[in-house]
Amino acid sequence: MDFDWGQDEELIRRAARDFAEQFAAPGARVRDESGTFSFELMREMGKQGFFGIPFSEEWGGAGGTAVGYALAVEEISRVDASLGLGYAAHVSLGCAPVDRFGTAEQKRRYLVPAIQGAYLAAFALTEPEAGSDAGNTQTRAYEDGEAWVIRGEKCYITNAGHAGYLVTTARTSAADETRRITAFIVPRESPGLAVRCEYAKLGMRSSETCEVHFDDVRVPHDHVLGEPGKGLRQFLEILDGGRISIGALGVGIAQAALDASLAYANQRRQFGQAISRFQAIQFKIADMAMDVEIARTLVLKAAWLKDQRRPYGKEAAMAKLFASEAAMRAASQAVQIHGGAGYMKDYPVERYLRDAKLLEIGEGTSEIQRLVIARHLGLSGS
Repeated sequence: MDFDWGQDEELIRRAARDFAEQFAAPGARVRDESGTFSFELMREMGKQGFFGIPFSEEWGGAGGTAVGYALAVEEISRVDASLGLGYAAHVSLGCAPVDRFGTAEQKRRYLVPAIQGAYLAAFALTEPEAGSDAGNTQTRAYEDGEAWVIRGEKCYITNAGHAGYLVTTARTSAADETRRITAFIVPRESPGLAVRCEYAKLGMRSSETCEVHFDDVRVPHDHVLGEPGKGLRQFLEILDGGRISIGALGVGIAQAALDASLAYANQRRQFGQAISRFQAIQFKIADMAMDVEIARTLVLKAAWLKDQRRPYGKEAAMAKLFASEAAMRAASQAVQIHGGAGYMKDYPVERYLRDAKLLEIGEGTSEIQRLVIARHLGLSGS
């Protein structure tokens, strides 16, 4: 086994760290406090080529690897998890479905500008009555002459306010028939499409989270993504890849919590010595470091399997699950190590804790990840 990544991946990691520290870190606290989403930062990421890392050069990408992309998500998320979330949602959920299932014309028209950063892409799956139960989609689409007409609503959709298009699911069969869900590319300017981004959130406050309403939105037949009736299967496949990026996001938060704890423990003095000399603090930081190492290894293994075109669904679920919970443990312990200071906004660890919680919920809750893993292990009754 070789745990070294290649030269290209190392260049991506360094470029992402440079971008994160130069562009993202300076305003992260202010954006969090004000709940301000920065499309300018996202667009700059597109200009610098981060959006294109895992996509073919044919469509303006870099032809890179899933490993390189995961390293970039980690580095961005280490300084600003909200930005990392927007990045991961754009690439893994907004662009990847068009890349994986789109026609050449769909890729030329929608994927190329998204990779360049001309606009963002959104993945509209979650509904008020269809979260973990994605197959319970209530949004409907019916054929009317030369178009499909979509009616329904989606919630908690990342990047929708600045999206050039949304990839969305809608039921295209009667309720009493076999579940037939179809995926569509819906241009943002479509009449009847309304987006409202007014959620007040615990964490990830500077990411863009929106409600989306489809009021008889008409889309041409050539905007069906992939095969009609196969939308749910397609989205579940895309979610496998998305879990790698969310796992990488968790590694970034956990690493940030570890870095902050190390610095504070060496600086803070109690009882005449740095608190880093106390075994209780040493054990907390040792556990954090172990969690970071395990989480990163799981994420990069899942990414490597994807690059090798080998099955990776179980590994992606494990990576997402462990990294999400590791991020929560690390952030919580970082607050504890900082004591009263950690509860204040003067230090970033309280933001890490608020941001980390979403990772146990979004793109499949921790409970759903355990179900996915169980089914991969042959526990079909779970």
